[in-house]
Amino acid sequence: MILYKYILKNHFAPFLFAAATLMFIFLLQFMMKFADKLVGKGLDTFVVIQLIVYNLAWMVVLVVPMAVLVSSLMAFGAMSQNNEVTIMKSSGVSLYRMMVAPLAAGAVVGYLLLLFNNDVLPDANHQAKNLMQDISRKKPTLSLEPGVFSQEVSNYAILVRGIEKSSNKITDVTIYDYTNPNKVNVVTAKEGNIFFSGDQTKLIMDLREGEIHETNAGQTKLYRKLVFNKHRIAMNADQFSFQQSSPIGNRGDRELSSKDMRAVVDSLSQIKKGYIDIYTKETSKSIYKENTPFRKNFPQQSINYIRVIENIRNAKNITLSNVNRIQYMQGEIDKYKVEIHKKYALPAACIIFVLIGAPLGVMVRKGGFGVAAGISLFFFLIYWAFLIGGEKLADRNLLSPFLGMWAANFIIGIIGVFLMIRSAKEIVNINISNWKRFIPKALRDINEPPDEQVEEQ
Repeated sequence: MILYKYILKNHFAPFLFAAATLMFIFLLQFMMKFADKLVGKGLDTFVVIQLIVYNLAWMVVLVVPMAVLVSSLMAFGAMSQNNEVTIMKSSGVSLYRMMVAPLAAGAVVGYLLLLFNNDVLPDANHQAKNLMQDISRKKPTLSLEPGVFSQEVSNYAILVRGIEKSSNKITDVTIYDYTNPNKVNVVTAKEGNIFFSGDQTKLIMDLREGEIHETNAGQTKLYRKLVFNKHRIAMNADQFSFQQSSPIGNRGDRELSSKDMRAVVDSLSQIKKGYIDIYTKETSKSIYKENTPFRKNFPQQSINYIRVIENIRNAKNITLSNVNRIQYMQGEIDKYKVEIHKKYALPAACIIFVLIGAPLGVMVRKGGFGVAAGISLFFFLIYWAFLIGGEKLADRNLLSPFLGMWAANFIIGIIGVFLMIRSAKEIVNINISNWKRFIPKALRDINEPPDEQVEEQ
C-alpha cells in the first residue's frame, strides 16, 4: 500500500501541472479565435467571462486524458531516471504491479470524466450556444467589420465604415441587394441602426439620408435613382436563429446526455421503420395497382402498356423518395450513436494512456515536462486523428459508430500492451539524447543531469 501511495504521489503534481498548462493553451487558442468578435463590441465583461466559462467544459474533456498521459510519462520517467524502478524490480516488484495504482486512478478519473460528459458538458454546450445566440440578437453588429463586406445575410452584401461600440448604430453604409436576380439594387446611407424584429425572424435596418440606385440586368440602359431621408430594409434572419424540428426540441447532439440520445435514437428508429413500411406498401400498390389483362385488340394493349409504364414511373419516384428519407434517418441515427460512443471512448482513454505512458516513461528514463509533452503530443495526435477520422466515416455510414469511436482506443491500447510487455521484460530502452535537438529550448529540462548512454539489448 505504501508503494502504491508513493507512485500515485509522483503522478499527482505532474497531472495538475499538465492539466493547468493544457487548459491555458486551449483557452488561449479560444481567445485568439473569438477575440475579434467579442473584444471592443460593447459587451459586458461578465457576459464575456460567462461565455468563456461555458466553453471550458469541452476543454476539460480533451485536457484530462492528455494530462493522464503526460503525468504517467513524467512519473515513471522520473522514477526510472532516479533508478527507483530498478530498485523496485530488484525487490521483486514487477512493472505490472507498479501500474496497478495508476490504472486504478485512471479508471476513477475516467469514471468522473464520464459523469462530467453526461451531466455537465451537455448543459454547458447548450448554455454557450444560447449565449452566443443572445449576443448575436442583441448585438447584430457583431457580424459586421468596418471596411469589410459581410455576406452572412443571404442575398445581401453589406459594407459599413463605422460602428458604434456601445450601440447598434452604423455609418457610411453600402448595401448590395441581390434578392431579385433581374435587378441590381445598391443602397447607400450616411447612417442607420440595425436590430432584430420582435419575433427574431427579420434583421431590420433603419437607414437615414441615403440613395437607392436600381438597374435592370437585362436592360442596362434603364437606371433609376431614389433619394430618401428614411428607409427601412427587412432581411431574412434565419441564419441568426436556431430552429430545429426534432424529438429533442432545440438541443443538438452535443447538448444531450447519453441517456437522452438513446431516447432520440429509439424515436428516430421508429420513424425510420414507419418510412420502411410506407415504402413497402406504396411501392407494391403502385406496381400492382393496374392488373387488367391484355386483350387482343391493339388499342387496348397500348393503353395497358401506358398504364404499366406510368405505374413503374410512380413506383420509381416513390422508391427514391422513401429511400432518401430512410438514408437521412439512418444518418441521423448514426450521428447520435457516434456521440454516445464518444462519451464513453474519451473517458476510457484515461486507462489506455496509462498503459502506454508508464512503459514509455520507463524506457525513456526522463522525467522532464519537455520530453513528456513531446511524446504525449505525438501519441495524442495519432489518437485524435483516428478519433476524428472514425467520426467522419461513421457519420457518412462508411463505418459503424462503435468501431469509428473505439478504433483509436483499440489501436493505442494494443501498442500500450506491447510496450508494457517489452518494458517488463527489459528488452529495450529508448535513448533520446539524439532527439533532444528537436525539442524547443523552452521545454528542455533545467539543471538536467547528463544523459546516460543505454545500449539497446
